[in-house]
Amino acid sequence: MKNILMIATILMIIVAATIVALPLAFISVLFITPNMYYIVPLLIAIYVILVILILFKTIGWTKYPNGKKAFYGVAALIAVMALSFSASGIYKQNLDRLEDTEVNLQQYSPFASGTKAMKLDEPATLKLESDLPVIDGATALYPMYAGFAQAVYPEKEYNLYNSEVMSNMTNVAYEKLIDGEVDIIFVASPSSTQLASAERAGKELTLTPIGKEAFVFFINAKNPVKTLTMNEIKGIYSGEITNWKDVGGKKKAIRAFQRPQDSGSQTALQNLMGDVSIMDPPVENVIDLMGGIIDEVSDYTNYSNALGFTFRYYSTEMVTNDKIRLLQIEGIEPSSETIQSEDYPLTADIYAVTAGSDNPHIEKFIDWILSDQGQAIIEKTGYVTNR
Repeated sequence: MKNILMIATILMIIVAATIVALPLAFISVLFITPNMYYIVPLLIAIYVILVILILFKTIGWTKYPNGKKAFYGVAALIAVMALSFSASGIYKQNLDRLEDTEVNLQQYSPFASGTKAMKLDEPATLKLESDLPVIDGATALYPMYAGFAQAVYPEKEYNLYNSEVMSNMTNVAYEKLIDGEVDIIFVASPSSTQLASAERAGKELTLTPIGKEAFVFFINAKNPVKTLTMNEIKGIYSGEITNWKDVGGKKKAIRAFQRPQDSGSQTALQNLMGDVSIMDPPVENVIDLMGGIIDEVSDYTNYSNALGFTFRYYSTEMVTNDKIRLLQIEGIEPSSETIQSEDYPLTADIYAVTAGSDNPHIEKFIDWILSDQGQAIIEKTGYVTNR
């Protein structure tokens, strides 16, 4: 009778522990992000040890020296196993992971010593000494318009975030243009939100195409997929296609990263999708910085299933990462030739955008950018000209 009661008590404790574990597991799924999965074995170990302790105390085994030794031995074994799994998780998370591929834009600063900003082989036909148009723009385009400033503006130091030549990312650049804080921004086309913001402010955005660029999708270099069609991309980012096997890859769930709303590359994705709704991604799949999305896709733990997007120049010239590979779209590589001919399906214009500033030099500056000299800087930087 005593043994039956003991067995019944043990079963009741196990059932109760299982019932309690279910909501705890659900909460863990909600709040533990993939980059924190290594703590899961530790949490499980703590829970199991607590259940065993309750079991030992209820039965009364902890009253005896051998019972205490048995508990400590089991607890130590569980702890060692949990620590080994966690250590393995931490190792895998850091294996092949880059420090941070977000580019140091200071190396492109106009007139800086050893600057990577391109220079003309002859004096510029336009020189501005005062009333300089304040310019801003996308991270990926800073090397280009820093070259414009180096050719046309007076030689001095231009602070990256507070001067006549700044780079505050696409969404901030549009905000500053609409608020009248800058005169020209160099960006991709505006999002619907940015157009609505300009309309509310009573500003008309004027977009002047000055060059071309490719919107690209990339995967980890170990992923065997070579090309995607436009419809496949739409299927993936709408949530209709969820596994690489459906697009010629291995049987692995697709982890499709996105960028924040109103960033240049997220707007390019929205333009590609057209009327097809973009799925709401998990928070951990939205990457703030453009270099961060390359980090995630090149990460060892994402090698089989990650997909990201950016612009060609940024991923091939500003960031050098041999752990990612650009995908062909409809079987066509994003190259200077296919961008120039617009055979590459995701060719996009680069714009100089204005919003009615009264700066007297805006028009002549944009005209110069469209001239042979301005286009030469675009080409030497690594973008594709309109010609």
